[in-house]
Amino acid sequence: MQNKTEKKKHITLTSKEISELFAEGIVTIILLLLLNVAVLVVLSSVINSSPSLTDAIWDSKNIFASRLDSDIFWNGRNFILPLFLILDVAVLYWRLIRRYRQMQLRHIISELHYIANGNYDHRIPFELRGDLNRVVSSINGLVDSTVAAIEDERRIEKSKDELITNVSHDIRTPLTSIIGYLGLIEDRQYHSEEDLLKYTHTAYVKAKQMKSLVEDLFEYTKVRQPSVPINMTSFDMVQLVEQLAVDFELEASKKGVQIQTVADAPQLIMDGDTEKLVRVFNNLLTNALKYGKGATQIIIEVGKAGTEAVLVVKNNGEMIPKYALDSLFDRFYRVEESRNQETGGTGLGLAISQSIVALHGGYIYAKSTPQWTSFIIHLPIKRNSAMAKKE
Repeated sequence: MQNKTEKKKHITLTSKEISELFAEGIVTIILLLLLNVAVLVVLSSVINSSPSLTDAIWDSKNIFASRLDSDIFWNGRNFILPLFLILDVAVLYWRLIRRYRQMQLRHIISELHYIANGNYDHRIPFELRGDLNRVVSSINGLVDSTVAAIEDERRIEKSKDELITNVSHDIRTPLTSIIGYLGLIEDRQYHSEEDLLKYTHTAYVKAKQMKSLVEDLFEYTKVRQPSVPINMTSFDMVQLVEQLAVDFELEASKKGVQIQTVADAPQLIMDGDTEKLVRVFNNLLTNALKYGKGATQIIIEVGKAGTEAVLVVKNNGEMIPKYALDSLFDRFYRVEESRNQETGGTGLGLAISQSIVALHGGYIYAKSTPQWTSFIIHLPIKRNSAMAKKE
């Protein structure tokens, strides 16, 4: 795109345009001379035929001459010529300026055609005055917004293509396994009932993995819609996270992980869609249990900062590399591909969480140190007018 600080320049007329402007001036002067002669002839005829009008004109001439203390412009019967001269110069100037403006507009249209032919990185560089300057500024602004819209459309199309590619890949892998093991059963290529159960169990696990991907994909596309309904209710966030900790306690104990909650106050009453927020915490806790390699502790912190609730889900597992922190919330992003396949993750959980938090008017980010890997959520405690409209 053209540098925004590029120096503006004045329109330079071509030799042809200068000739046109000169010809316009000559033609205008000739027409004005003819008009002047015609007016003088008519006035002379009228004055000569009316003695009273002649006396009135000469009286006016004497008054002006005496007030100007000079009769240089009123010598003889040609005192009206200076008035004609002033009017002629004014008309000539107006005609030339009008034609020059037309030539400027022609240059602007030429630049606009050049941009319309696909040169969207070009901007009209002319420095003008008045209405034409506003026209040029509006055109350049329109081109900027059009280019931005085109780039957004390209990003959306690219994003859709990536989504289809990733979904196709993630569905194809378990589907291939399902077809393979069911094919072995169909061809009776098993030696015992134990083999048969093994094949059916593997096909069942892969089918559940596909179901999980489809559900996550549906949830992701649903929460990404700006018109998705938010069922706002008033609830106690401390009680909510304590209940979630109890729900995950059994699964955590099997992995040797202890879950605990820490709150600044016994209660934190706030507004939100509890069903969607539970999905956020489920995703964060599931991720901590699946990917928090070596973790022995998961802590859920509930605090308050001004008009926001600050929620932290952290674990003392393996540190996430710095290069991966900014991409964690991208859909299908995986810090470690092989580990993700082993645990059966879809790569959509954090992207869904981010979208749900954004629907509530908040934001989420991650930070990781050798001691703790933390996911921090900021949510407004009370719903604002924007949230109220979504109900």
